Amino acid sequence: QVQLAESGGDSVQAGNSLRLSCVASGIVYKHICLAWFRQYPGKEREGVATIDRDGSTTYADAVKGRFSVSRDNAKNTLYLEMNSLKSEDTADYYCAAVPSTCPGRYCSLECEFLYWGQGAQVTVSS
Repeated sequence: QVQLAESGGDSVQAGNSLRLSCVASGIVYKHICLAWFRQYPGKEREGVATIDRDGSTTYADAVKGRFSVSRDNAKNTLYLEMNSLKSEDTADYYCAAVPSTCPGRYCSLECEFLYWGQGAQVTVSS
């Protein structure tokens, strides 16, 4: 059984930083594409960042230059380093693993994913 568990969500002031982690069980990270999504209340999830097996990354325009996705395959852990946080970054953040379908490029922000974490709440106050 595959399980993903996020941690690191918190309430912070605008301009500060946070690091989210996502630890997996039942799956080996080094073989798969991983992603971070976020969801605002009443809205659909939107892609934030992806990282492929070779370490190549993709970012949403809203977070480019501020967020950084990385992976530690030895620890089966995915990270999202979030810097220069803004109030509009306030959302529930989800990690995801294993694309099921990708309308375009594999491991892009448009892919659907098979496995999801339970979410971590990030609140940024200005």
